[in-house]
Amino acid sequence: MNIISPGMLCYLKDKYPPGTRVRLVQMNDVYTKLSPGELGTVLGVDDLGTIHVSWDCGSSLGVAFHEDSCEVIKDR
Repeated sequence: MNIISPGMLCYLKDKYPPGTRVRLVQMNDVYTKLSPGELGTVLGVDDLGTIHVSWDCGSSLGVAFHEDSCEVIKDR
């Protein structure tokens, strides 16, 4: 299990507040059907640094700190 520093946790919670739209960059889970480019809406960030996302495809798999990555979609 990866330990997250209080500073990094604060950074993630500030960067990914609930309602933020994100795009999946990489998911390190061989069993997921999610693929890079999937879009979703952040539900929140837990105390382990997992970014919980409601993916547009119907999945709710979280983006795990130090394992997976996503990026904020900027308003157009």
